[in-house]
Amino acid sequence: MSGKVVHFEVPFDDGDRARTFYQQAFGWNTVEMPEMSYTIVSTGPAAESGMPAEPGYIGGGMFERVPEYPKGPVITIDVPSIDDALAKIAELGGSTVGEKQPVGEMGFAAYFKDTEGNIMGLWENAG
Repeated sequence: MSGKVVHFEVPFDDGDRARTFYQQAFGWNTVEMPEMSYTIVSTGPAAESGMPAEPGYIGGGMFERVPEYPKGPVITIDVPSIDDALAKIAELGGSTVGEKQPVGEMGFAAYFKDTEGNIMGLWENAG
């Protein structure tokens, strides 16, 4: 299990306001993806693929805050198998939030609640 933090997400109530805030405060680049109701965030230089172009930082995303999703920022952790990770999380006292979702052809994502009530994310690369 890699266990590396690979992504973050910031929920918003007003997308334009949130994108403008982070662009002006930190110089983040944002790209809206209306078909996914999501905004891709680059916190540093990005390659043509949209992935980080240099080591030392991670990118993330923003999404509209809705009742069935996390209310606060989410840290996403890379795992080889979301199903195995969710089983281990449950064994340790955590719980699954929602269902494992495909993310285009890139991989899969899921949310879980840790033993402290924090909502966190999992990422599994497509095989």
